[in-house]
Amino acid sequence: MATVDKNVDPALWPLAESFPSIDLSAETLPGFRAALAAMAAIPEASSHPDVSIDELTVPGGGKAAQTVRCLLYRPTRRASPAALLHIHGGGYVMGTPEMDIVRNIDLVRATGCTILSVDYRLAPEHPHPAGLEDCHASLVWLTAQTEKLRVQTERIGVIGESAGGGLAAGLALLARDRLPLACQVLIYPMLVPPAHSADAAEPDPRIGRYIWTRTSNNYCWTANLTDTASEHRATIAGLAPNVGGLPPTFLAVGELDLFVHDNLAYVRRLLAAGCSVEAHLYPGAFHGFDRMLEAPVSMRYARDLVDFILRHLG
Repeated sequence: MATVDKNVDPALWPLAESFPSIDLSAETLPGFRAALAAMAAIPEASSHPDVSIDELTVPGGGKAAQTVRCLLYRPTRRASPAALLHIHGGGYVMGTPEMDIVRNIDLVRATGCTILSVDYRLAPEHPHPAGLEDCHASLVWLTAQTEKLRVQTERIGVIGESAGGGLAAGLALLARDRLPLACQVLIYPMLVPPAHSADAAEPDPRIGRYIWTRTSNNYCWTANLTDTASEHRATIAGLAPNVGGLPPTFLAVGELDLFVHDNLAYVRRLLAAGCSVEAHLYPGAFHGFDRMLEAPVSMRYARDLVDFILRHLG
């Protein structure tokens, strides 16, 4: 048994101990992708009769893929006139919408929202901004379907975890003058390439030890950016020169997360730009802590998240 890290919330320690840190590289990526694909399955409808899940493709084109596969979640009763575009995590290089099915079902139940979860293209085969353009195409489709889905345009928000949070923040910037969003929900978002990170200037030995490491982070950003980061400053949220005019923001991050300092720096920038921000820093929590649903800190996070969505999407 590993020595218990006293910095970690005791309720989360079983997750830290049992979940191996992800050290991604060009050599290990295929194995991680295969493992995630093996777990990708939509549960039987009988297990969630109150939430329908449909697989569909939405039109892309332009800089997006020709079509983008998505999962559409809808409450079968007591539907809210609100919707969320969901963007999964995976370091920009792996993952599918299916890996968040349980969480999205729970979110539909708690909020009544319709959720469209995007299967965007992944790096290194499709580096930035390919995934972001797929998410934008999906948002365009969602906005065009408001009457059919019984959703109000002014009640559409975006939500994402980790790399999905980085894409959600980039999408809010991209949509700012095109399809303004009601809110952005950023869950420990992956916002800043390592060379520009606060951790590069002043490394914090407590962070990045569990689940998401500096090794994985460095590889994923290298895979995702074939040009210099400065070429994409407008759509990499942590580097964007102007964050004014963005929608109300919810940002949640753990105290021990590799992204904590960059996330808090982004909060400060949003506040300085006059944006409304609700930020939550969870003591003793690391990247992906919310996967341990029964931990008190995870339940507190879930309450904070649902409360924000209900207040801002109605």
